[in-house]
Amino acid sequence: MTTPLHLFNSLTRQVEQFQPVHAHEARVYSCGPTVYNYPHIGNMRAYVFADLLGRTLSWKGYKLTHIINITDVGHLTDDADAGEDKLEKAASASAQSIWDIAQHYTEAYWADVTALNIRQPAEWTIATKFVPQMIEFGQRIADRHCYELEGGLYFDTSTVADYGRLARAKTEDGEGRIEAVEGKRHAADFAIWRKTPPGESRQMEWDSPWGKGAPGWHLECSVMSAALLGLPFDIHTGGIDHREIHHPNEIAQNQAFCGSDHSGAKLWMHNNFLVERSGKMSKSSGEFLRLQLLIDKGYHPLAFRLMCLQAHYRSELEFSWEGLEAALTRLKRMLMGVAQLRSQMEELPADPDGGWTLDEARGHVGGALLPLLAEFDKAISDDLNSPLALTVFEDVLAAKKIEREDKWQMLSAMDAVLGLGVLTLDRADLRLRPKSATITEAEIEAALARRKDARAAKDFATSDALRDELSAQGVEVMDGDALGWEWKLD
Repeated sequence: MTTPLHLFNSLTRQVEQFQPVHAHEARVYSCGPTVYNYPHIGNMRAYVFADLLGRTLSWKGYKLTHIINITDVGHLTDDADAGEDKLEKAASASAQSIWDIAQHYTEAYWADVTALNIRQPAEWTIATKFVPQMIEFGQRIADRHCYELEGGLYFDTSTVADYGRLARAKTEDGEGRIEAVEGKRHAADFAIWRKTPPGESRQMEWDSPWGKGAPGWHLECSVMSAALLGLPFDIHTGGIDHREIHHPNEIAQNQAFCGSDHSGAKLWMHNNFLVERSGKMSKSSGEFLRLQLLIDKGYHPLAFRLMCLQAHYRSELEFSWEGLEAALTRLKRMLMGVAQLRSQMEELPADPDGGWTLDEARGHVGGALLPLLAEFDKAISDDLNSPLALTVFEDVLAAKKIEREDKWQMLSAMDAVLGLGVLTLDRADLRLRPKSATITEAEIEAALARRKDARAAKDFATSDALRDELSAQGVEVMDGDALGWEWKLD
């Protein structure tokens, strides 16, 4: 019996059974990065969550169309409606072209996506490529829902029903992070189009019926999701911070465009924060916590993915180096189990041509594993319960008296959802050189060869001295382990 997929809808604050707008299809839009700086690991948690959602929809047999946008214009330095654009500010600070800034940080984000084994979406939508459609959208809603000020075109939030119901935070003073703009009718009103101030010019600006300028940040996602997925579509994802301002404003625009009962997406899903107590999650802190910093310290990026999956996406996740170390150790144990299984097989079974789905898995694994398959499916179908799904994966890995081919295919099927790559990684792949290490791997191997000779000659004093020298340089010697050595991470 198939367990129906249930997902938490932030709009209703309830877990609901997924019912696609179009039969057998799932259309998903995820708010992507504003490419003015490197993404920090808190940003990347949102894309691990969105990837888990997409993989689960594929697992359940839906034809997935997943869109992620790249915001290269329009996002100000906070959620205000006046001030500097993040890209314009970054370009000014570095004396570079705004287009070069956007391209550099887009490619850095894509590198993190690849490192975390996040699947490519159906399309990356670039905001600046949709500006004509944004102007047309604004023209469609301007007469009934907008008004002009000196700074641009503003959306009147009183013209749509139940504004802010997604955030459930509407007050007489308006949303806390939106600064006052002189002439606004209501504190929560927001910019659809921001005019370039008199006497100024921007690197990114366009002519519009409301003057030369740039689109408001919220307008971008409404336009791009509608253009690529149609309205309504199934699921809109983002970090929980978007639930308070950005997504309520998207919904208001969609209501203005399509009707008062039309939020754009049927389900709105948000991952909770990743918190770090030292304050280094902020991009203003200098060496903030980005994925490359984890790699420079010797942690494989998939250890961070596992760390994210160990917590439910709606739970706050505290980052610590101890927690990351524990996730890395857990990942190593998984790889050791997979390596042992691989060594017992003459030939590895191939994955299905169309990829793993629940139905494919049922057709490939033996009867002894079917209860565990049902348990895994039940966990992931329960609002993406990845912590429980991980324990099922480990139960299968530890299971005895199971046909090896069946176990391999079961693990492969489950990892198609979890995305940890444990059947293709080798444990040695996790042995990343810390940036601070002064000794090379060639020098390590040479020292180990000398130590082996000393042990063979029963010169244990030299053997111990070499081991101590390696340990002092961050190398842990593992006698009796096939890997031989690995980095000791502080």
